[in-house]
Amino acid sequence: MKVVLFCGGLGTRIREYSESIPKPMIPVGHQPIMWHIMQYYSQYGHRDFVLCLGYKANIIKDFFLNYRPQSFADCVVSNHGATVEFLSALPEDWRISLIDTGIWRNIGERLWTVRDYVRGEEMFLANYSDGLCDVNLDGMIEKFRKSGKLACFLAIRPPLTYHLVDMDKDGSVREFRSSSHSDIWINGGYFILKPGVFDYMRPGEELVLEPFKRLIEADQLMAYKHEGFWRSMDTLRDRQMLEDLVEKGEMPWVVKPEQLPIPAQLLAAGE
Repeated sequence: MKVVLFCGGLGTRIREYSESIPKPMIPVGHQPIMWHIMQYYSQYGHRDFVLCLGYKANIIKDFFLNYRPQSFADCVVSNHGATVEFLSALPEDWRISLIDTGIWRNIGERLWTVRDYVRGEEMFLANYSDGLCDVNLDGMIEKFRKSGKLACFLAIRPPLTYHLVDMDKDGSVREFRSSSHSDIWINGGYFILKPGVFDYMRPGEELVLEPFKRLIEADQLMAYKHEGFWRSMDTLRDRQMLEDLVEKGEMPWVVKPEQLPIPAQLLAAGE
């Protein structure tokens, strides 16, 4: 299944980094956050990526054109560096389409630009490229497939804690309650879409505004609720939180082996 990654935003809320590199290239540990997201999808067998580039597109292109996985893996080097033997898992076998979708375009415009790259797919995945989570992707895809709808997004609870106020028009307060005890859900930036979604889009529109409104009216949009780990990297504080998890070796977005799909060849062999 193809995975569309939106990599063209300016990242203005984390400007300390994004003035020099695009937001998806901000490192978490030794690798950009986009690499972690691609690894997440790869664990479920989805390794065909379409990158919608924009701001500082050359930096992302250079990363993949000059990608040297041996810099981050245990290996044996011989023949004066010409031969590299990996001691750990083999490098990622990714197919990556690097498409320049413009600097000032919104998410909907970027998706519209690459529509021909996913037109023949039964469905495809899409991601904002700035957040990590541990949602069971197979379960999300299966529920979406059974729904018969055209679009699905990951719904998560806001990671920030704040107090909600219930009050009258005159300002009299009826109740204070924590946001953690409210039924508030937000868009987590992980999508599953069918090509039919393009029939609900118009050039220039933001994906989750006008197109999603049309999908809602046609009963073609579903939300997949996720109560587990999710964190976007909008601020330096968010990045530090993810960085701390990597340093501790506690990375919820790395799927446990028992959660991974069983390869088809093993099922056929009865193993």
